[in-house]
Amino acid sequence: MITTAKRLDTVEEYYFSSKLREVRQLMSEGKSIINMGIGSPDLSPSKAVIEAVASAIQDENGHGYQSYQGLPELRKGMADFYQNQFGVELNPNNEILPLMGSKEGIMHISMAFLNEGDHVLIPNPGYPTYTSVTNLVQAVPVYYDLKEENGWEPDFEALEKLELEKVKIMWLGYPHMPTGARGSLALFEKLVAFAKKHNILLINDNPYSFVLNDNPMSLLQVEGAKDVALELNSLSKTFNMAGWRVGMVLGNPEIIDAVLKVKSNMDSGMFYGIQKGAVAALNCDKYWFEDQNKIYRRRRELTEKLAEKLGCKVYKEGVGLFVWAKLPEGIESSEKFIDEILYEKHIFITPGTIFGSNGEGYIRFSLCVKEEKVQEAIDRF
Repeated sequence: MITTAKRLDTVEEYYFSSKLREVRQLMSEGKSIINMGIGSPDLSPSKAVIEAVASAIQDENGHGYQSYQGLPELRKGMADFYQNQFGVELNPNNEILPLMGSKEGIMHISMAFLNEGDHVLIPNPGYPTYTSVTNLVQAVPVYYDLKEENGWEPDFEALEKLELEKVKIMWLGYPHMPTGARGSLALFEKLVAFAKKHNILLINDNPYSFVLNDNPMSLLQVEGAKDVALELNSLSKTFNMAGWRVGMVLGNPEIIDAVLKVKSNMDSGMFYGIQKGAVAALNCDKYWFEDQNKIYRRRRELTEKLAEKLGCKVYKEGVGLFVWAKLPEGIESSEKFIDEILYEKHIFITPGTIFGSNGEGYIRFSLCVKEEKVQEAIDRF
C-alpha cells in the first residue's frame, strides 16, 4: 500500500471543500439552498475586461508559454494601480510579481523563507490557509489574538511577550478577513516597527480594500515598509475575477526574487488572454468601484437585517465582502448553530470557528448573494 507524506497528517481538507459537498448533497435532494458562506463574487467583470480577453484569444502568439514574471504591461498596470490608488511607487521590473491568485503566493512565500521548525505568527481569527501552508512546510504556527474589544487589532504588549527569536514570518490582512476590521496607517506603522525590531518578514494580505471601504490602504504606504514587508493583492474581489486567478505580490526586489525562484519551478506562466483582461481591469475608473459598492451596500443592509433576525449583533464597523456577527448569549457552538439553520431553513452561513478559536461565538455572511435571495432568506424566518 502506498502511504501518503507525513505532511498530510498536519492538515485537514479545506473546510469549504468538504462542507460544500454536504451542501451539494442537500441540493441534489431537492433542497433550495441559499449559499451565504463563500466569498466568490457573483457579479461579472467589466465589459472592457471581457472584450480584452476575447481579442487576445485571436492573437496567434497568445497560446504559448508566457513569462514567469508576467507581461510587462501587466506589471506596469499593477504599478500604476498602486500609484493611483495608494500613492505607492513600485518598480514594475523588480518589485512586482504577478501570481495565479494571491492564495498561491502564501505557499510560494512560505516555501521561499521558512525552514522546518521556524515559527510563524498567524492572526486568530484569520484566513485558515496561513495555518495549513505553515504546517505543510513543517514550520510552527504561533497564534496572536485579535479580539473585538481591541477592534480586532493586535495587542502589542502580548506580542512582545511571545517567544520571538524563532519567528520568521508574520501574517496579517487588513481590511481583516473575516471580521472586516479596517486597520489604520498608525497600526501599519507599529507593525513595521515591530517587524524591524525582531527581524520578521511582515506580509499583508490585502484583497478587500475597495469593497465598501472609503479609505483603501496599503502596508507599503508606510515609510521603510519595503525593508521588511510584502503585500499580497488580488483581482478576485475588486474586479469580480475570482475564477480567473490573478493576484500579485509586491515589495523589496530581493524578497520578490526569492519568491520568483519558487514560483518559476511551479508553473509555466499565466495564460496570455487572462493577463490582457487583467490589464483592462486595472485601468477601470472610479465609477467601477462606486457602482460595485452601491450593489454591495444594499446587500449589506439586507444581510444585517437577516443577522439581527437571528438575534445576532452585527460588527457595524466592518468593511469588505462579509458581515461578521456575534451570536446571541447562550449559544455554545457556532458550528451547531449554522448546521441547524442549514438543515431547517436551508441557508448556509459560515461558522466563525473555521478562522480560529477566537471565532467561536461568531458567524460570517457573504455579500456574494443577490438581494432577492437575501430577502428570501429573511422570509424563511
